[in-house]
Amino acid sequence: MIIYGASGHGKVIAEILEESGISDIAFVDDQPVGESFLGYPLHHTAELDQLQKTPIIIAVGNNSIRKKLVGELAPRFATAKHPSAQISKRSIIGEGTVIMAGVSVNSESIIGRHVILNTNCSIDHDCVIADYVHVSPNAALAGNVIVGECTHIGIGASVIQGIKIGKYVTVGAGAAIIEDIPDYAVVVGVPGKIIKYNPSV
Repeated sequence: MIIYGASGHGKVIAEILEESGISDIAFVDDQPVGESFLGYPLHHTAELDQLQKTPIIIAVGNNSIRKKLVGELAPRFATAKHPSAQISKRSIIGEGTVIMAGVSVNSESIIGRHVILNTNCSIDHDCVIADYVHVSPNAALAGNVIVGECTHIGIGASVIQGIKIGKYVTVGAGAAIIEDIPDYAVVVGVPGKIIKYNPSV
């Protein structure tokens, strides 16, 4: 398994793989420092062509950069799920997605491609999480929430049931979302209020 990104996020993914019984791991980075990382071989991204048949997980927390890298790469992407995560058998998990320790995904939720479900976050029933979303640690989404592409839900944020959050939205840490959020909005506070908009892409 290749982890693209020798970073703190990469360390967490490596330990998820270890807990899942996977020990054949290598890191790839644009600017590698040394020949190993976390005790595993470390390669320059220029060497990826030699490793194309190996499954890869992109360990980059920035949603837009992660999306860009997926567009540039053509390998077979893998999914990583910590053994302690509780994932409904009726949910759908897209390729490249990483699910960290303590995560809960309930019945008939759909999780897109290259999503990060970070430590102890909760996704309740019938949610739809689009590609390249990052749900931060301890964030909680109630049932029937829709989250658009490349949106970042901040640490400890709460979203009530039935809310629709647009694409490229930033939800601040600890925010309470009780109304729909349009594309590109930056929302903070309790209850959540729009303070500005992210640049459109």
